[in-house]
Amino acid sequence: MKPTTLLFFSMLSILTSCNGQNFNSKNHSVPLEEIIVKGDTVKELGSNIMVIYQDKKNNYWFGSWKTGVYRYDGINLINYTTKHGLFTDRVDDIKEDQSGNIYFSGMNPNATITKFDGKSFTNIRAIPSNEWKLEANDLWLLNPHRTIQKVYRFDGNTLYELTLPNPPKLNNPFDVYSIYKDRKGNIWFGTNPVGVCRFDGKSFEWITEEDVTEFREGGSNGVRSITEDKDGDFWFNTENRYSIYDSNTLKSNQFYTRHESIGILDGKNTSGLNEYLSTVRDNENNLWFVTYLDGVWKYDGTKITHYQVQEQSTNIKLFSIYKDNKGELWLGTHENGVYKFNGNTFEKFKP
Repeated sequence: MKPTTLLFFSMLSILTSCNGQNFNSKNHSVPLEEIIVKGDTVKELGSNIMVIYQDKKNNYWFGSWKTGVYRYDGINLINYTTKHGLFTDRVDDIKEDQSGNIYFSGMNPNATITKFDGKSFTNIRAIPSNEWKLEANDLWLLNPHRTIQKVYRFDGNTLYELTLPNPPKLNNPFDVYSIYKDRKGNIWFGTNPVGVCRFDGKSFEWITEEDVTEFREGGSNGVRSITEDKDGDFWFNTENRYSIYDSNTLKSNQFYTRHESIGILDGKNTSGLNEYLSTVRDNENNLWFVTYLDGVWKYDGTKITHYQVQEQSTNIKLFSIYKDNKGELWLGTHENGVYKFNGNTFEKFKP
């Protein structure tokens, strides 16, 4: 056999081996430097961007429900999909561990998430479990699937699929729409339609007030966002805020007190913020609320400021708001890509 022919078949063998093991989460025999996934370099984001995340290296990750995930390093925009190793092209949650590995969860029937170590993807299958623990470095990820009451906990070695208990005297099946870690390390779960649950490492406490539970016909918003304000009070998709008590300061049998807080938005009523989709607290302790079709509202503790987000003079469908490492604000949308706040308004982001 000619030397050039031998070289060709040797290279072909190496490439075949690497590509085959990119998608095999159980086989780690090939050194990571040999299986770098490059992704597709693109010029623009997809129209559907629902999740935004910035990692420790300041790369931005934009998760779509249709076209996988995009990574932007300030220069290059790379799109990763199932053909590169993602388990699903729908991305609902993005988290990063202490070592800088990125994890993606999305709706799929196989209880699987995807890990990206900077070079390649590994799919991790969850183990059904009742290992409810609260460790400082655990990652909690959404397990988006209708009415299954499940979330993921990853301890760095094992991915656990945990099932939330039902609220007392409320045995409706439910889905988990949001996960939030508070200043004290407690984990909160926002559900649809049975309210909000806090896990403190030992027990579960539920808030099932009428403004966070929704049993109406035709679907409901659910608790899609949880935020703790500068005073330690919590906001759950409504105009109310909740003061939370620890066991040593517990008053009566309820571990919370509800307060109406935002007040009148337009001089007539508070309907504009009865069901917002997402909220975040900025570096100046202002709260920012995202609505589906009524733009973004900022609350400084005293007054409300409204920011419309439009294309061709029409309000667009918003979904999420995110604060990056510098404190800058970003919006994810259903059909119009990503927007960024410039200090005065939200403008379309173009890499």
